[in-house]
Amino acid sequence: MDFCVPAWVGSDRTGKLTMSNKQMKPEARWGWGHLAGALALLSAAVFASLEPWRDIVTYASHDEESSQILLVPIVVAWIVWVRRERLAGCRPVGRLPGLMMVGLGWLVMSMGNRHQIQSMWHGGTVILAAGAVVTVVGQAVCFRLLPALAALAFLVPVPATARHLIAYPLQMVTARATQACAEMLGMSVDRAGNLLSINGTNVAIAEACNGMRMVFTLLMVCYTFAFTTRLSGLVRALVLICSPLVAVACNVVRLVPTIYVYGNYSKERAEMFHDVGGWVMLAVGYLLLMGVVRLVQWVAVPARP
Repeated sequence: MDFCVPAWVGSDRTGKLTMSNKQMKPEARWGWGHLAGALALLSAAVFASLEPWRDIVTYASHDEESSQILLVPIVVAWIVWVRRERLAGCRPVGRLPGLMMVGLGWLVMSMGNRHQIQSMWHGGTVILAAGAVVTVVGQAVCFRLLPALAALAFLVPVPATARHLIAYPLQMVTARATQACAEMLGMSVDRAGNLLSINGTNVAIAEACNGMRMVFTLLMVCYTFAFTTRLSGLVRALVLICSPLVAVACNVVRLVPTIYVYGNYSKERAEMFHDVGGWVMLAVGYLLLMGVVRLVQWVAVPARP
C-alpha cells in the first residue's frame, strides 16, 4: 500500500525513517516578545546608569560643542532603515556578544566613575545600553547593522582636554583659509594668529567658529553618507578619510560670509547668521560628499558596488 511521507521525515543510509534537524529543532523567529524584551532590558540598563545618561543629556542640551548628540538617534534610525534589507534571514540567536558588551560597559563605566574619567564614564554607559539590546536581538543583527551600532559613539561628549587639542590647529587652518578666500572675493581682511579683522571689527575664530562647534556634526554627516549610500569599499574609506577636510571646508564656506556680516552689520545679526549658517552647512557637506563621489566616478574609479 502506498502512503505519503511528511516533508519533515527523511531516511538515513539504512533506510530507516528519521526526522530532519529542522523539525527536531525549529528555527527561532521574531515576535513581539523580542521587541518587548529589548525595550525592557534597554530600560533596565538606562535606569542602572541614570546619572551618566543625565549628564549626556545635559551636554546635548546646554553645550553647543556637543550638539551632535541630539542627531544621533536620527542617524542610527536612518542607517537601520537604509540597511534593513540586510536583516533578511536574521534570527534572534546568539546572546553571548550582548552579554559580553553588558559586562564590558559596566566595567568601563565603573572605572570611569572611580578614576573620574568622563569619556569612560559616558562611553561605558553607551556600551551597556547597546549590549542590552544586542542580548535580545542576537549577534547576527549586531554584525549586519554594525555601522548603526558604531554611530552610538557620537553620543559620548568630547572631553575638554581633547576638545582644546583639536580646536587650536583647526582654528589656525580655518583662519588662514578664510582670509585667503575672503581676499579672493575682494574683501580686505587682516589676520593676526586666529584673529581676523574687517572694517575695523575684530572677529576671533574662537568666537565665530572655535573649530569644534560643528566639526563633529559634520563628521557625523560624512559617516552617515558613507554607510547609507551604495559605495564600493574603496570610496567608502575615501569618504571617511576625507571627512576632516570636508568639515574644515564647510567651516570656511560658512565663515567667509560670516566675517562679512560681522564687519558690516550689528553683532546680534551676525551671531544669528552664524548660528543659522552652521545648520545649513550640514546640507552643504552632504552635497559636497556627493560631488566627491561624482568626481571619483569621473576619473573612472568604480564608486558603486
